[in-house]
Amino acid sequence: MTVNSGIDETQISGRWIEISFLIAAVLFNLCLVTQIFSVGLAYFYNSDWWNLHIWLVRGYGRLSLILLVWVFLIPFPPRVQCLTASMPVLLGMQFLTIHLKTSFPLAVFHPLIGFSLFFISTTLVHRTSHIIFPNYNQD
Repeated sequence: MTVNSGIDETQISGRWIEISFLIAAVLFNLCLVTQIFSVGLAYFYNSDWWNLHIWLVRGYGRLSLILLVWVFLIPFPPRVQCLTASMPVLLGMQFLTIHLKTSFPLAVFHPLIGFSLFFISTTLVHRTSHIIFPNYNQD
């Protein structure tokens, strides 16, 4: 005898895919926090922390590309797709502001772009959690 609970297995697997996306977005956000913390440590405490700052962006930069592909495979709202798509663009701008040598010092925009990236990443986590857990987030 089989009991049918009315829950489709594809709904369950789709939900876990959404939750996994949220976990990856949180991981990306935590990497950003760690990177901001490491640059502060490198500047104010010990320059050896700079290696962690460089290493982190090389690691979580790839995660932004994975999230970009992932967000279009799952039916997320356009706002979440736009937030996710902007992260690799901002990371590219981060790279350019440090590595391009021009008459105007583009590096002055590096921290501003970094904080924009942090804001967008945090907003992505917030919006995605509200989509995946709509009843949990109500007051």
